Amino acid sequence: MRMAVAGGTGAVGRHVVEVARERGHEVLVLARSAGVDLVTGEGLDLAGVDVVVDASSVQTLSADTSTRFFEAVTRTLLATPVPHLVALSIVGCDVVDMGYYEGKRRQEELVLADPRGTVLRATQFHEFAGQMLERTRKGPFILAPRMRSQPVAAREVGEALVDLAEGPPVGRAEDLAGPDEHDMAHLIGKVKKASGVRGLLIPVAVPGVVGRQIRAGGLLPTGPGARGKQTFDEWLAR
Repeated sequence: MRMAVAGGTGAVGRHVVEVARERGHEVLVLARSAGVDLVTGEGLDLAGVDVVVDASSVQTLSADTSTRFFEAVTRTLLATPVPHLVALSIVGCDVVDMGYYEGKRRQEELVLADPRGTVLRATQFHEFAGQMLERTRKGPFILAPRMRSQPVAAREVGEALVDLAEGPPVGRAEDLAGPDEHDMAHLIGKVKKASGVRGLLIPVAVPGVVGRQIRAGGLLPTGPGARGKQTFDEWLAR
């Protein structure tokens, strides 16, 4: 199978590329570093491609920026004759009113409206705690947000995306989450200790509607579905 991976150099995309190649697939990486602009379609050539896995992302908290990006990328990919598009989304993106999630909602809407589309929602990755540690360091303090999370290994998300890519379009696939629920502030503390980062960790409640939603479990799976095997502690130990 010839598989293209949008965002194939990112946190999950690189795992998709690795898993697909391990299984013997021919893989085409779609990224700016490979000369492909997914927003404009410049450099995009999907001739002979059987399936595209879209693990692309944009760093923003803006709803407008996120929506423009995901709508443009999705329309670009759907405008090609590729037989199957598998898009990675986020568990709870339709529950938590975060700006970035507005774009994911629009992406899902476009993909699911096309008979060639498959959407996999996954929870935050194990790496998310480390990313939050870097983002929330304020001098000698680390402001760790209180939120309920069920993180999953990025490698397992990559495996699940390849599994779906190897089959026919299914529309909305079962959500994928990690094996255990945690408070994100607690996980940030574990990464801080393991990495030797200095500073006083202060768990904080994110204010407003979004804060209430994430503390109430808006980013947790709400029904049966696939669960990853690697725990956060196992990932951290490795």
